[in-house]
Amino acid sequence: MKSEISALERFYAVIPAGGVGSRLWPLSRASAPKFLHDLTGSGQTLLQDTWDRLQPISAGRTMVVTGNVHAHAVEQQLPELDDANIILEPSPRDSTAAIALAAAVLMRREPEVIIGSFAADHVILDTDQFLATVKEAVSVAASGKIVTIGLRPTEPSVGFGYIQKGDPLDYPNACEVLKFVEKPNIKLARQYVESGDYFWNAGMFIAPAKLLLEVLQRTEPELHAAIDKIAQAWDTPSREAVLKANWPKLKRIAIDYSIAEPAAEQGLVAVVPAEFEWHDVGDFASIAELQSQGRKGNLAVLGSARVLSDSSSGILISDTDRLVALIGLEDVIVVDTPDALLITTKEHAQKVKSLVDVLKQSGHSELL
Repeated sequence: MKSEISALERFYAVIPAGGVGSRLWPLSRASAPKFLHDLTGSGQTLLQDTWDRLQPISAGRTMVVTGNVHAHAVEQQLPELDDANIILEPSPRDSTAAIALAAAVLMRREPEVIIGSFAADHVILDTDQFLATVKEAVSVAASGKIVTIGLRPTEPSVGFGYIQKGDPLDYPNACEVLKFVEKPNIKLARQYVESGDYFWNAGMFIAPAKLLLEVLQRTEPELHAAIDKIAQAWDTPSREAVLKANWPKLKRIAIDYSIAEPAAEQGLVAVVPAEFEWHDVGDFASIAELQSQGRKGNLAVLGSARVLSDSSSGILISDTDRLVALIGLEDVIVVDTPDALLITTKEHAQKVKSLVDVLKQSGHSELL
């Protein structure tokens, strides 16, 4: 128990809050991605839910990494966030830059810090089980591992990357990770699920900051060097100048490729299975499914719209107070905002991203 308490005292939560939310247009825009919205009906945004979920083990020790354009909204939504614990990115540079910079800044403040990275836009319904899983992951990380939380597959999904587990470790649930696998075709996905040896990869990583950065130095030395320069200047008056000189040159690469996959090949990664219910609200269909759990044939409503519904099911999300009437529509998705209206179905929800691409190409940037 002593080592676990010691590890938890070293723990710092990091919340990367980025993205443009193209699959949730027109509700989510470049200036207001999905983590800034209430998509669950909880009365709080996804970012606020993520923050609250982590506070029992990271009160006063939570860092948010977000874009300059989101700074005001993040600060409004998280009044408890200390100015020293927000990193503002001048432009998106993918997950490696965001997480590595947080790790490097925190390590300069606390050389033995263990960080945990948790996306701002995930939905987790069982906080107690989530915290128990994270606590075990922190203990495993303290032994010198990069730890990921693996989701037990409920179906042969082609929408997730997979984690292949190896031998069990000397912890209640943790196992070695043999490798990370890219999103497979349906045949492979079915084999993975049937074998029982694979988890979905939700992109949650817990590790000593020093270890993360050591792996990055081996795999992406130029990126590591630039991140280190920025971190050295972060708590000094030269922060802005150094950031401006180095940030635009940072390589765009996901942490899966720069750190997780190569570290797994070196035997440095462990996985702790998630014993909690998790949802990635990646499109409007997933939001509709989340809202319809436990009830069938209903129309779920999020937002302030006045609704008349007859023989209709699906979801209506509104940023306006206008009256919306629906008659005889099944599995419909209606998203009503002051300057754009989206009407589609669950079946075609994934096509919203393509529509956003068309808006970009046709010069309608004001709607993005």
